[in-house]
Amino acid sequence: MNTPNQPADGYWYASSPEHPKAREVLEAVRSYRAAETRIRRRTQDAMGMNENDLLAMRYLMQARQTGGSLGPKDLSRLLGISTASTTALIDRLERGGYVQRRARPHDRRAWEIVPTDTSDAEVRATVGTMHQRMMQAAAELSPQDAETVIRFMDRLREALDAPATAPTPPHQ
Repeated sequence: MNTPNQPADGYWYASSPEHPKAREVLEAVRSYRAAETRIRRRTQDAMGMNENDLLAMRYLMQARQTGGSLGPKDLSRLLGISTASTTALIDRLERGGYVQRRARPHDRRAWEIVPTDTSDAEVRATVGTMHQRMMQAAAELSPQDAETVIRFMDRLREALDAPATAPTPPHQ
């Protein structure tokens, strides 16, 4: 039975005569997000990491790829976790052989956290093929279609990042 806040023709989204494909687009996004969640869980299981560990590795590898590095405070800010949680995360990744701490070259009092060559190879082996398939799917878009997808994804992100409004109470 449908509640007053639940559309009759869809789990979350009602069809709109003005935009007949809108619901299908949002269902495709939901399906993609479910697949992304599954691969993230498989990757975490394969590497013995949790969500923040894997996210930290991504940030560290991105920094290294651009010639930079991150320190513990950077990771705390990027992950939105406390410095104590960041220390525990770095300790865990270091024990696992994924990262190493080292003094920053220009300020020997500060630490930088860098991925090990082994962890870089393991991450690439675990997700490399999937990333290649994703890049191929994106490369098959025409420039116009790519612009449409980019605008759409930016709009979705903006919709998610917008401040929440008070929920409408169910009808009594």
